[in-house]
Amino acid sequence: MEERREFKPYVPAESKLPEMTFRAVFLGVIMAVVLGAANTYIGLKAGMTISATFPAAVVAMAVMRILRGSILEENIARTTASVGEALAAGAIFTIPAFVISGVWSEFNYWESTVIMLVGGVLGVLFIIILRKPLVSDPTLPYPESVACAEMVKAGQKGETGAKYVFSMMGVSALIELFKNNRGIKLFEETISGFFEFGKYKIQLFSGSNPVGNAQTYTGGVYLSTPVASPALIGVGYIIGPRLSAVAFSGGVLGWWLFIPLAIFFNSGLEGFIKNSSDWENLTNAVWYYQVRPIAVGAMIVGAFHTLWGMRKQLFDGIVKGLKEARQIKAQNLTYSRLEDDLPLPMVIGSTFLLVLPIVLIYYYFTQNLLSAIVAGLVMTFTGFLFSAVAGYLVGVMGGSNNPISGLTLSSLVISAVLMVALGVKGTRGVEVVLGVAAVVCTALGIAGDMLQDLKVGQLLGGTPRKMQIAEIIGVIFTALVLVFPMAILHKGTEGGIGGKYLPAPQAGLMSVMSKGIVSGEIAWPLIIFGGVLAFALILLKTPSPTLIAVGMYLPFETTSAIFVGGLIKYIVDVIVKKRNYPESEIVKIENRGILLASGFVAGESITGVLLAGLYLLNVNLPHISDNPFIGLLVFPLVALILIFVPLKDTKSNPEKRK
Repeated sequence: MEERREFKPYVPAESKLPEMTFRAVFLGVIMAVVLGAANTYIGLKAGMTISATFPAAVVAMAVMRILRGSILEENIARTTASVGEALAAGAIFTIPAFVISGVWSEFNYWESTVIMLVGGVLGVLFIIILRKPLVSDPTLPYPESVACAEMVKAGQKGETGAKYVFSMMGVSALIELFKNNRGIKLFEETISGFFEFGKYKIQLFSGSNPVGNAQTYTGGVYLSTPVASPALIGVGYIIGPRLSAVAFSGGVLGWWLFIPLAIFFNSGLEGFIKNSSDWENLTNAVWYYQVRPIAVGAMIVGAFHTLWGMRKQLFDGIVKGLKEARQIKAQNLTYSRLEDDLPLPMVIGSTFLLVLPIVLIYYYFTQNLLSAIVAGLVMTFTGFLFSAVAGYLVGVMGGSNNPISGLTLSSLVISAVLMVALGVKGTRGVEVVLGVAAVVCTALGIAGDMLQDLKVGQLLGGTPRKMQIAEIIGVIFTALVLVFPMAILHKGTEGGIGGKYLPAPQAGLMSVMSKGIVSGEIAWPLIIFGGVLAFALILLKTPSPTLIAVGMYLPFETTSAIFVGGLIKYIVDVIVKKRNYPESEIVKIENRGILLASGFVAGESITGVLLAGLYLLNVNLPHISDNPFIGLLVFPLVALILIFVPLKDTKSNPEKRK
């Protein structure tokens, strides 16, 4: 018999520790709902979510210690809990698009729930097929999975880290209470305005002969302080200086290059501008209607570039997974609890069965059976293909950096073009295209989360089959309730979802793309220009054109706040390098920083949802002040915490410093 390469997890394969118990699953479901609501808020506000693996692991360790639970029970609770964030990511990037586009007047509960339920379970099933090649791939570092596993191991020695998460949740919640328009308003989030450089004359020439009349241009740019948001700063800290800088570069391109150029070459502005506030409104209008379509084109090309770069690993991984499944069935491989998956025939059969209800949903949208079947096939094929891409990217960069919205765009474009070819247009066409995107996006969110959880489980010694069942349970319960926080935030936030305070960039993007392609009115020249821009960035070997495009698509104050978090992490990295800490201390510093940043994200997010709920209940809190300068104090406060707390009580190697 062929023997597997020996792998020694923290808990040996022969261990009989309690694992999938009722209390572990129940705790995981409760955390999944809470973390799902929190990430619903931060995702609608910032355009990205934060992996729930770390806060879920901390809470699971703290509770299971009280209940005298095992490390494998903690693993099941964390696996179930992290579903909330993953399902929220897939849902908020797409389902609000039904409302933003106008095809729904409000969030339809049953349609939304079925989409999340089917998409989430499909994501789990897809990754079961791909688990072996991806989890065991030695070229994939799985940075967040390894960090989480190390943190859990440390927790067995009494170091849960819960104090870092919960204390920062309190700090972040207090700040959100004083800056949210629904809270006890004390200060504005940002200071912004359009700064003029003077007036200039421009003249177009053809050879030596002038063409047209001279135009007057008022030079200037829109400037804004980063939003005073501990959550966004925490996002930047977690993803690190490199990725936060890449995202910020997109904001710089959009707001300091493309918008000034668009205004420069726009004639007739002199008669439109009456005062300084008009310049700010114009700047935002140019960003919304001209720069964002450019970002759309860049995202699409970036997504296909990611797929092309993964073509070999993707094909080899699928072939390897199917081959190993046949060998296990033929008993040519040694069985181990650590390799026990749900049966592959059942997984494949369940996948096809789940396509049936989603085809019925698409038929309900279109009233056209052929288009519904085609949409279902597109959803299944692209969902499986992009789940592999999402899983691979999680292995490379971690779950926090999984660009599922960019991958979803590819599915949306394919389905939209096919619907137009089949003659399905108007509201029905938009609805079915968004339906495809929503199922694929939720599948991708769960797929990335599932693979990250399975890698943690492999390192700790968890049983894959039990983790897969726990993940499906988490999907079911979270899908049943996740519509409610979206509806609450939409009704309880000024401007609703898609407005200034909850821009929901990905959902807005899906709305613009689906309506534009189906109606034939999409700004193809701008989208093509964005695609050319991404192609140029690819030729220059620029990291993550998709992330640059997301930076262009987000409000400038959002990307700049994330960049501040990345700068803080850079300062910590410099200090760590200068002091020459040993590896054990570096791991401790990294874990503390991630826990602190996760607490900032969770505290602000949960408070935002609660304040929106109070508003819907007609509970109006007093406004004290709108002073924007008070908000500037948030940055040094958060920076001091994220720099000095992780470094506290650490031991460096001064004799080895250079």
